[in-house]
Parts: sequence; structure tokens; C-alpha cells
Amino acid sequence: MNARTDTSPEPAEPPAAPTLSPALSPVSAPATPIPSSAASADTDASGPDRQQFVDWLRAVAPYIHSFRGKTFVIAFSGELVKAGVLNALVNDVALLHAMGMQIVLVFGSRPQVEEQLALRHVESRYADGVRITDNAALECAKEAAGELRLDIEAAFSQGLPNTPMAGAQLSVISGNFITARPVGIVNGVDYQHTGLVRKMDGESMRMSLSHGKVVLLSPLGFSPTGQAFNLSMEDVASATASALRADKLIFITEVPGVPDPVGKLIPELSLRTAVERLQNNHLPPDVAYYLQHLVKALKGGVPRAHLIPFAQDGSVLLELFLHDGVGTMISDSDLESLREATLDDVGGILQLIAPLEADGTLVPRGRHLIERDIGNFSVIEHDGVLFGCAALYEFPRENMGEMACLTVSSEAQGTGDGERLLKRIERRARALGLERLFVLTTRTEHWFLKRGFVHATVDDLPEDKRKLYNWQRKSMVLMKKL
Repeated sequence: MNARTDTSPEPAEPPAAPTLSPALSPVSAPATPIPSSAASADTDASGPDRQQFVDWLRAVAPYIHSFRGKTFVIAFSGELVKAGVLNALVNDVALLHAMGMQIVLVFGSRPQVEEQLALRHVESRYADGVRITDNAALECAKEAAGELRLDIEAAFSQGLPNTPMAGAQLSVISGNFITARPVGIVNGVDYQHTGLVRKMDGESMRMSLSHGKVVLLSPLGFSPTGQAFNLSMEDVASATASALRADKLIFITEVPGVPDPVGKLIPELSLRTAVERLQNNHLPPDVAYYLQHLVKALKGGVPRAHLIPFAQDGSVLLELFLHDGVGTMISDSDLESLREATLDDVGGILQLIAPLEADGTLVPRGRHLIERDIGNFSVIEHDGVLFGCAALYEFPRENMGEMACLTVSSEAQGTGDGERLLKRIERRARALGLERLFVLTTRTEHWFLKRGFVHATVDDLPEDKRKLYNWQRKSMVLMKKL
């Protein structure tokens, strides 16, 4: 989804109208990470690598702006630490923190607890996939959590040169933010010191976050009487995200995301669809376990939740700053909206059409023309970002309409957005009582022919459009009966 869709006919040129005030909207995320060669001192200043860096930074800037001040709960499994990628994650978290995001980290410790039990020659005990935490297992959980907490704090303190941590001064806050309760006896099984989150001290965490601290939570909680309980990372993370009304909950785990029935990764799920997948009971057990806690957080007021793999270097950055991400995102609502444009969309439309104007696919138009004609445009918005647009110009005397400026972002190539915009314009044209729709194009003839358009001539155009026809461009005329 990284090649541009070239399906953009020429615009109509209706009569002038008063210019309205401009309004900007964000641009799409980049399709590739920052090239390492972009910062090379011996690269030519006008070389493609440096320009690629400039383009990337300009594209990602609106996302940095929109994430600033937002609260992210990032939870990672003990398997991530065991795989030796803790320092890389800490560097990425430090980068997010430097960009103004408030971060709560929750870590798991299952493999570390297993190692401690093995050293003590104690057998692990489970029931329905949940650890039965006896006295020996509780001591192992405490030791594992303590060692991991120290390792994480040390990683945040290193500030190594030539890394994203260079010069960083990050304070990590841990504490008794979690009040826990016992699981108790379920179906005749006494889970002993295995617990569940009863409540979170959201106020204290928010105060720490507001002072620029990274909050670090372990999978341990305490009752009001001081009894310790072994908790799951997933339970702690979902409860924390709900208590803070976090903007995102991100699980970084050993699984790549949620698969479809044939095993292909699903990049996006609505809350409703995620619940249906859980009810169908066709997911791998580990995926289902993560997903049920993500769903719990969404029902608790978190708008976005993510399941991403730690095997992908920089997965948290890729998930946040690439349109498609690298895992599965679950949303409390459908992300995509096909609607009529407003003045707030002018900036986004200009961003969409700029590359096509630059290469001659579209006739250049200024901001004042977009503002003037904004009521003619339909747009596709995805998670607050415009990924496509098209305009309809009416010629009522001949019962004809022109579709102009059909543009789809390079990020959405091949997703069917162009088809959806075409159908939207056709519906608008029929609602106006128009009988035929035409386009003028120099490069996208076959795309339209495949969708029911046929060749026509300049003489077939409405009279007003014939007068404006640019004979130097020699655009093809394609027409479709509605």
C-alpha cells in the first residue's frame, strides 16, 4: 500500500466565488522509516536520501502533534525481556516520551517466574490457563518482578551516546498503585495467591505523568491488609488503561496480532467484530487471551487498543506512525468515514492532490479554488486523516455531471478507496437527477473504462465545459450513463 493511485481526472472550472478562510487537516503517515543514510555527513545536500528524510519528517509531524500530551499504556510480556530486546523498547519509549507522550509501562514475568520455580525444583501448576500461585510461586513472582523492575530502571538510566537515549533524563516511578483481590476458589480450584485487580490509583498515576515521569507497573498487587497477589500483565494493563482513560493500550507480545480464519494478519478490527471473533472461539488461545483484555479496555473507555509483535524491531513506532502498522488495532468505532467535505478538510485535500499537480496528472489549483468548491467534494477519512477525495460539478442544462480531482493517497493504494469515491459521486449525481457522468483524464483511461465509462469526444461535453477544454493537454473524454 505504498504506491500512488493514479486515478485523477482534470478538475472542472466553475465560476468564481468569494474566498473563504483556510483550514488545515493532518496528512497521512509515512510509508517507510527514516533512512539511516539521510543523516550521513557525506551525502549530497540535494540528494534523494536527504529529501526522503525531509518528506518523512513533514509527513509524520502531524501525528507527533496529535499524540502530544496523550496517555499510552504500553504492556510487554516477559518473553520480550527474555528475547533480549528490552533496551530497544526502552529507547523507543524514551523517544515517545521526548515527543510529549505520557507513558505507563506494564511488564509481565511469566518466563522469569518459570525460571525461578525451576531453580527451586518447584513444579508450575495451572488451571484453565491461569497459574495457581502457592507460597513458593509467590516468592518466585516477587523475585522475578523485582529483578525485572531493576533491569527496566537501569535501562532508562543508561543514556548511552549514539542512541535515542543520548542526553535523556527520564525518571521512572513505581509504587503501590494497584489494589488487588484474590481469584479465590473457582470450580473447586483454590488459586491461593493468584489475584485480580480490584482498583487502580489513577489520581496518583496522573500526577506522576503530569510531572514528566514514566510510570512502571509490575504484575503484583496488594490487598488493603497488605497481602500480596500475583496478577497477570494483561489484567493490570487493561485496568490501568481504563482507570486513566488512556488514549491507547498497546500489548507488545510474542504473537504478531489477530489472524483471520486462514491465518492472515488482520490490521484493524472494530470492537463489535473483535467480540464476535472471541465468541466464535476460533482464535489461538494466546491470541484470544490478549484480545479479551484489549476488548475489556475498550469497553472501559479506551478508544484504541493494539496487539503487536516484539519480534519486529521498533514495532511500537511502526504501529503508531505507519497507516497500516505492523499488528492489529482494535477500535471502539469504525475508523473509516466516507462523507462530504467541509472547510476543515481543505488542508488535507491540498496535501492529497499536491503530488499529482506536481507530475502533471492534475491541473494545478490554488487553495482559494478548493475553498470555493469545497461543497462539491467527497472525502474518505480514516482515523482522522484524509486518504481520498473526489469532486462533482453539475451541468444541469444538459443533465450531466463531471467527476474531477479523484485522488487516493499513496498510503491507500489497492484498498478500493477510488472505487468507493466513484460510487459516492455517482450516487450524488443520481440524486441531482443527472443522467450522465464524464471525466477528463490524461493518464487513467483504463481505470475508468473498467468501471463502465466509454470513450466520447469534446463535442459530447456540455457547452460550458467545451469552452474551457484545454487543447494543449488533449485530455481524453470518458463518459458513463447513470
